[in-house]
Amino acid sequence: MLYSQLVMAHILLVEDDEDNISLLTRLLEHHGHTLSIATDGETAVARARQDRPEIILMDLELPPVPDGQPDPNAGLDATRLLKADPVTAAIPVIALTAHTMAQHQEKIAAAGCDALQEKPIYPFENLLVRIEQFTRRDGG
Repeated sequence: MLYSQLVMAHILLVEDDEDNISLLTRLLEHHGHTLSIATDGETAVARARQDRPEIILMDLELPPVPDGQPDPNAGLDATRLLKADPVTAAIPVIALTAHTMAQHQEKIAAAGCDALQEKPIYPFENLLVRIEQFTRRDGG
């Protein structure tokens, strides 16, 4: 396994599914990461500006605003806002999505996502390796 458990990051998890939030929170905290949670695009942007996480895990289909209906583009829209803001532009965003066909990957990259993690996330170590790639303290 490439993942070194020495890298611990503050992560903003943007996800609207309670089961996914629970599972990812347990697994990431077990590996030493701390989390903030947002369940919609508007809250995600506000929380990223406030908390300045080291990395953002962005579900792509979620409500754009609190108590809204899920929108397949809300995560991409939130990512565009984050990447356009000098305060949050440098925070790596990993898109979490089940849509991994080429046209989806192009839209994800065009929105400014730094990487893509396929859902369901299995094996979980794949996500840990991606997080480590963006949070490595030694620059290498």
